Amino acid sequence: MLGWFRALMPREERFFDLFARHSQTLIAGAEALQGVLQGGENVPHYCQIIVDREHEADAITAEVLLAVRRSFITPFDRGDIKDLIQSMDDAIDEMNKTVKTIALYEVRSFEPLMREMGETVIEAARLTAEAIPLLNAVGTQAGRLNALTEQITRVEGRSDALQERGLKALYQAHRKGSGDGDTMAYVIGAEIYGHLEDVVDRFEDVANEISGIVIENV
Repeated sequence: MLGWFRALMPREERFFDLFARHSQTLIAGAEALQGVLQGGENVPHYCQIIVDREHEADAITAEVLLAVRRSFITPFDRGDIKDLIQSMDDAIDEMNKTVKTIALYEVRSFEPLMREMGETVIEAARLTAEAIPLLNAVGTQAGRLNALTEQITRVEGRSDALQERGLKALYQAHRKGSGDGDTMAYVIGAEIYGHLEDVVDRFEDVANEISGIVIENV
């Protein structure tokens, strides 16, 4: 009954604009993260881009939460709106945590598998940005939304595998008895791999929120 009533009432459309704006900060952050992972003297520059985009995303999130409280009719359940924007914000928060670690240890070179994980972050961000506008027509776009969320889940699976390979390579390079053994290098590398995986995990959370909205509104 509530769904029928909501369908008849004028919707607050700005939520979709805010979701779309936030999704663009995710793409910008993911692309900057890949810039970081290329290494070299530009690392601090790309780290700062992520910090700036994270602040922008926080402001958008706050605007969404305020709109939830002030809007009489929302496009879908208020709890779902909050969970969706929070999961999106968690993704860029994890990017920010990644570059904080990189800045703390002044890392300037990265393993090839880290760069591959950076590519999975970009892919997940772009899939998310494609899915978000489709929520404005969830009834007619359910099939495409389901396909996109499944793709994000597969990307997360690839990221998991890359992390496992990366950790194994780090261990083999830095274990006791190896010529290049360096415990600190292993610890720092493992922490970066963990953060990168956390970023993609948060995108999977976004995909799960989108799937839930599709189920509840179709």
